[in-house]
Amino acid sequence: MAERGVDVSALPQEVREQFAELDLELSEGDITQKGYEKKRAKLLAPYLVQIQNLAPPPAYDGQSPGPSSAPAPEPGPSNSSSSSSSRHRRTRRTHRSSGTRDERYRSDIHTEAVQAALAKHKEEKMALPMPTKRRSTYVQSPIDNCTPPDSSSSSEDEAVSSESAGPQQSPDTWINSSVHGSSTSSSASSTLSHGESRPAQAAQSQQAPPPPHQVQPPHSHSQPSALAEAFAATRIDPGGGVGPPDVPSQAQARGSRVDLPANAVVQGMTRGQSRSSMMETADGVPVSSRVSTKIQQLLNTLKRPKRPPLSEYFMDDQEEIVEVPRADPNTPKPEGRQIIPVKGEPLGVVSNWPPALQAALTRWGATQGKSPALTALDITGKPLYTLTYGKLWSRSVKLAYTLLHKLGTKNEQILKPGDRVALVYPNSDPGMFWVAFYGCLLAEVIPVPIEVPLSRKDAGSSQVGFLLGSCGVGLALTSEICLKGLPKTPTGEILQFKGWPRLKWVVTDSKYLTKPSKDWQPHIPTANTDTAYIEYKASKEGTVMGVAVSKVAMLTHCQALTQACNYCEGETLVNVLDFKKDMGLWHGVLTSVMNRIHTISVPYAVMKACPLSWVQRVHIHKARVALVKCRDLHWAMMAHRDQRETSLASLRMLIVADGANPWSVSSCDAFLNVFQAHGLKPEVICPCATSPEAMTVAIRRPGVSGAPLPARAVLSMTGLSHGVIRVNTEDKNSALTVQDVGHVMPGALMCIVKPDGPPMLCKTDEIGEIVVNSRAGGTMYYGLPGVTKNNFEVIPVNASGAPIGEIPFVRSGLLGFVGPGSLIFVVGKNEGLLMVSGRRHNADDLVATALAVEPVKTVYRGRIAVFSVTVFFDERIVIVAEQRPDASEEDSFQWMSRVLQAIDSIHQVGLYCLALVPANTLPKTPLGGIHISDTKQLFLEGALHPCNILMCPHTCVTNMPKPRQKQPVGVGPASIMVGNLVAGKRIAQAAGRDLGLIEDQDLVRKLCMWPTMMHQFLAEALQWRAQTDPDHTLFVLLNAKGVAVCTATCVQLHKRAEKIAAALMERSGINIGENVVLLYPPGIDLIAAFYGCLYAGCIPVTVRPPHPQNLSATLPTVRMIIDVSKAACILTTQVLTRILRSKEAGATVNIKTWPIIIDTDDLPRKRPPTIYKPPNAEMIAYLDFSVSTTGMLTGVKISHAAVSVLCRSIKLQCELYSSRQIAICLDPYCGLGFVLWCLASVYSGHQSILIPPMELEISLALWLSTLSQYRIRDTFCSYSVMELCTKGLGGQTELLKARGVNLSCVRSCVVIAEERPRLALTHSFSKLFKDIGLSTRAVSTAFGSRVNLAICLQGTTGPDPSTVYVDMKSLRHDRVRLVERGAPQSLPLMESGTILPGVRVIIVNPETRGPLGDSHLGEIWVNSPHNATGYYTIYGEENLQADHFNTKLSFGDPQTLWARTGYLGFVKRTELTDSSGDRHDALFVVGSLDETLELRGLRYHPIDIETSVSRTHRSIGESAVFTWTNLLVVVAELCGSEQDALDLVPLVTNVVLEEHHLIVGVVVIVDPGVIPINSRGEKQRMHLRDSFLADQLDPIYVAYNM
Repeated sequence: MAERGVDVSALPQEVREQFAELDLELSEGDITQKGYEKKRAKLLAPYLVQIQNLAPPPAYDGQSPGPSSAPAPEPGPSNSSSSSSSRHRRTRRTHRSSGTRDERYRSDIHTEAVQAALAKHKEEKMALPMPTKRRSTYVQSPIDNCTPPDSSSSSEDEAVSSESAGPQQSPDTWINSSVHGSSTSSSASSTLSHGESRPAQAAQSQQAPPPPHQVQPPHSHSQPSALAEAFAATRIDPGGGVGPPDVPSQAQARGSRVDLPANAVVQGMTRGQSRSSMMETADGVPVSSRVSTKIQQLLNTLKRPKRPPLSEYFMDDQEEIVEVPRADPNTPKPEGRQIIPVKGEPLGVVSNWPPALQAALTRWGATQGKSPALTALDITGKPLYTLTYGKLWSRSVKLAYTLLHKLGTKNEQILKPGDRVALVYPNSDPGMFWVAFYGCLLAEVIPVPIEVPLSRKDAGSSQVGFLLGSCGVGLALTSEICLKGLPKTPTGEILQFKGWPRLKWVVTDSKYLTKPSKDWQPHIPTANTDTAYIEYKASKEGTVMGVAVSKVAMLTHCQALTQACNYCEGETLVNVLDFKKDMGLWHGVLTSVMNRIHTISVPYAVMKACPLSWVQRVHIHKARVALVKCRDLHWAMMAHRDQRETSLASLRMLIVADGANPWSVSSCDAFLNVFQAHGLKPEVICPCATSPEAMTVAIRRPGVSGAPLPARAVLSMTGLSHGVIRVNTEDKNSALTVQDVGHVMPGALMCIVKPDGPPMLCKTDEIGEIVVNSRAGGTMYYGLPGVTKNNFEVIPVNASGAPIGEIPFVRSGLLGFVGPGSLIFVVGKNEGLLMVSGRRHNADDLVATALAVEPVKTVYRGRIAVFSVTVFFDERIVIVAEQRPDASEEDSFQWMSRVLQAIDSIHQVGLYCLALVPANTLPKTPLGGIHISDTKQLFLEGALHPCNILMCPHTCVTNMPKPRQKQPVGVGPASIMVGNLVAGKRIAQAAGRDLGLIEDQDLVRKLCMWPTMMHQFLAEALQWRAQTDPDHTLFVLLNAKGVAVCTATCVQLHKRAEKIAAALMERSGINIGENVVLLYPPGIDLIAAFYGCLYAGCIPVTVRPPHPQNLSATLPTVRMIIDVSKAACILTTQVLTRILRSKEAGATVNIKTWPIIIDTDDLPRKRPPTIYKPPNAEMIAYLDFSVSTTGMLTGVKISHAAVSVLCRSIKLQCELYSSRQIAICLDPYCGLGFVLWCLASVYSGHQSILIPPMELEISLALWLSTLSQYRIRDTFCSYSVMELCTKGLGGQTELLKARGVNLSCVRSCVVIAEERPRLALTHSFSKLFKDIGLSTRAVSTAFGSRVNLAICLQGTTGPDPSTVYVDMKSLRHDRVRLVERGAPQSLPLMESGTILPGVRVIIVNPETRGPLGDSHLGEIWVNSPHNATGYYTIYGEENLQADHFNTKLSFGDPQTLWARTGYLGFVKRTELTDSSGDRHDALFVVGSLDETLELRGLRYHPIDIETSVSRTHRSIGESAVFTWTNLLVVVAELCGSEQDALDLVPLVTNVVLEEHHLIVGVVVIVDPGVIPINSRGEKQRMHLRDSFLADQLDPIYVAYNM
């Protein structure tokens, strides 16, 4: 825009006025955006020249210091005619400026205060990081849809200029362009989502100097721009952008599971070695990447000292969090004396007042039948019909007769006196409503007026149903037109509204009413305490209750209003309010009939079309009284230029119904300023205070001409927040000006009591709730005796707690005080009260402040909702506003950050969340306001669908527990061991049973087992089987159809292995002891190649083949393992050979440097000259490579001895022998999966049915139907397989049953994993498939690690795995505290299976390396003959190896060598007994030490936070967390539609704060399948972190929490 860089406030007054004029025209739609820009540029042109050589633009658009942008009414009047004389324009200008702010809250003084507060912040140059948003998420703004992303033009130039200028460019300009300029550098460029490449920009991100006081990531100076170029080059590939080679491009589908090492470390490999395939990055992050710049920016804003934190810490004392609030000594306290109840003047007795309201109608109907009672207007504001008192009387009598006598059959009467009836009439039809209301009074049934339901989804519709239910309503009266308009079912019946009771609908149009018989007269008793009518009222929580008003209260209230307002017979009254309730009903329907007043009813719809209509009606009918709200004053003022000749001189009383809102004062003043010239007298403006329970509380009586106007109170907002009245002296920015609402009603008694706790009388300078005792008030909440007692029967008590009298008072829900001369002042409502950290803030005050922050460009029609939500032991303030359709991303974000600052300055309170939603999407009340409780509900459910959101938990959550200080750990005397006890507890250790090797050779022959002691090598076992039992089938491979595509008997496998061995031996360059990579899909070829290597004396390394559709992501991992393992050759299939040498592969890795590739598909039938036998069993049998969840690639060495012991151990545990069949559905490349797939069958002789997991993606039921078809007893799978079945087949159990699938044969189904058991998944799997016979006891888990591939495996003999519940708070402190199931913050943990034979585990303190006691959390150490012998290192880094594989305890048993698993867990002795008869020791795995997050001195397991996150909203699929520079980053996959994306941000922040006491720093919303998951179904969080920091995730939304 033209004025960027021009301080508008410095321009001449005349120009500023022209600007205001322009703004006004734009806001009212008199000029297009384009025209506005043109005119504005023209006005500015002369001044731009002078400014060009000055400093860089300020952070915020300058704006006129005078009257700020003024708010617009909710439903905006449409105005035309912009050509009117400048005289009128000038007067308009002085009273208001650019009309898009809700005038209820307008105050020029307050606006200036807000601008002053913002000016302070301006100096600080607050650079908040803008959220990153994918373009497709901008659903809302039509402008965005038709213009390209705003980066297209400017950021190219910016990139070029910053390249040429280099570091000389001043940091100021940089930060201005990045944060406040066009949103290029932050939002648009961040997501090159459509595969567009921007080398210039990538280079720019490297070279642009960082913002002031911003720490640059390491390396940024030392890296020459070559890196930038390289980085840019990697993005150029038109195929969708290649990231660093080992990063999965997002093309990767979830189907192609990938093992991805991060750019980090190859364990056991020194850092300097072969990292050709990795990008040189600082910390694994591309240098100065954009995302980390943003995070740095965020860190800087968080470092900036906020106001001193509240000293309200929670002390975390081992078990509980306890709040220790310390009172601030400077808090203002009330100092006045105790208040004395205030009495209204006595209610006069007038001789001709009727004994009941119906009697007044009878009288006027009979004596003044021609006198007009009501004039209704049509939509254009012209009179539609006039109802006379005679007509009103006769129709009401007809209706009463019809209701009592004509509804049922002759014998049964449907309605009896005292029954409740709903009145459903639109606001445009007051006549029908009057007749229905008085008809009900005459029939003595109780009317319950409600709003017309428009759809099933109306805001608050089910609460209205609650009201109808609690009042026992079964019948609804309505008009014919209204009935036709109600939503219907396809059969034409009226829709059953959500939560509503069944209603019978009765039409009350005259033609359907029956004339009563001559002798029938309605019964009109003297007013008594029976209920006359019920008025609905919505509470703060949204519950709709019915306030019952008795006949005598209704009459007394009319009398009191008549006396207070001095009503005379035959006056004219213009009513703009809703006639169904509140002031509109009390004045416009009841009191008017009592006094034979002529009411002119102006419906809401007319006000929208013609805002001046009520002023015209006053002028035409010379009305004496008008009944309006502030918005009506505001609209009339806005439209006033259309009318010259209107006179308001006839008005003696202008009643302002919401005059109790503190922000009404400026509307009243502004209206008076404009209309004083039209005869409006200052003393006729009468604000009043009302509530549904107490009815009219106070009203200003019409004044005498010339008498001085009542004084105003200028109060300090800080004082108000502490509940005391202080005249504002020091800081004029935080002042609140309030006007009085007159005196107490005649015949009433009023006092002020504390709003919370017992109703203690307040002191004179204290704010409290107004309570009233009067005959003219509500009597109860109908049908709700409990709530009634608390509200309608309050006996105030004095300071000592003694009641001040017998008489009960009614709570009005208004907060206020009694000023001088017994004038009543109201400063807010109970339902708008927000209690934050012990201080009270009023929602209306916050709305006013937000509106004073120039909302013209951002907020749609001033529609702002403020409410609080309880998060982490305190209320947190949330502001939701509707965003204008044409608001730019930049303007919205700037507006949000300025609202934060303004509210912080003026109210000294932090906002928790600020959200902008598309225009017209917030739930509306019947009259078009915002339905606050429904908005809050939508916010909490994650259904608000904001288009912009800013969370500030760091600034407003000040009651966090203190970070834990870790105590130094030493081995002290308390830890002395006595036998098997540590400090009085049993040592936490457990062991499997003995391996029991068989020595007797005769027995071996008899049992047809291969002799363990003779053959220590698996290769010999295969040869032995090929000789003794050649035709026994060892392996069966199934395809997706369940057909056996390949089988292998002992002799076939042996012969295939020989062929491969011969091929290896023939090749020169492949020597004994060299490593050979096996690159095969899961199947029998892999097994044959493995034994072929053993026969040839080579060391096999199994590697998952690359995914042909995703080479760029999967091939680098293959390359890395080949490089790290220094493989001499690759054995693979024909298809894979072609892929390895293809052009596509060449684009990702250097294909010229592959080692020898041998295709084993068509080898000649040759036998090797000899079969190699290792000299001893400690030689390496194979290498096991795997990528850990932290992105670490580790290869471990497995010796021949370990292989045979491990196989024997599994054989004993699972009772495997040659007649058994097992089914295996997991990946065969590493860990226990590989052992079960390739080794166990050859050792034990059982038959393995092999099901490749990828076949399940074609045929989900393959695994389960195989179990059923082959009657399998034992099966092994991975979590990913179990999850596939649970999600994909969970709802199809009936179908499976029909297909004959029966799982009752399954005795054990073991999940193979290296992590904490996923209890929720195993439970739901058992539950879902129980219907097809799966035993609930069958499912269990195994546990292995890098140092020992199989530590636990639930066998057939041990007791069932046990489950315990652990307190999550204690886990964070590295302790285990067992709690009962269902305890708050409890975490269920399942035992990881029975410990294998020959295995011993002990729990050790990882820091002191001393043993721990039973049920203590520590690292799991393992001792077993099948431990791996060490990491496979190139130059043998012994220290790493010794530390992990051969470690001794620091005390206790210092001889045994242990291997460290790197997992935290504990051992608990259970009540169960194991096979030997001893008590069973259960091992519980909590999680990997490498993965844990250290935050606030506590240890968190990512899975716990992720579980909480995934539970918060149905649209969150998978989630992952990691930390970056001490910020917690949560990545959530969005399964729903993109409009849900921003809903997740507050939900995720809330749940992590509530359940884990952590503040989330960044929330990233991504597409499904973005979180990388390896073959075992484990998330690769470090890999995700690197992709995020390298800006390769293409996120839907990134929110930086302040």
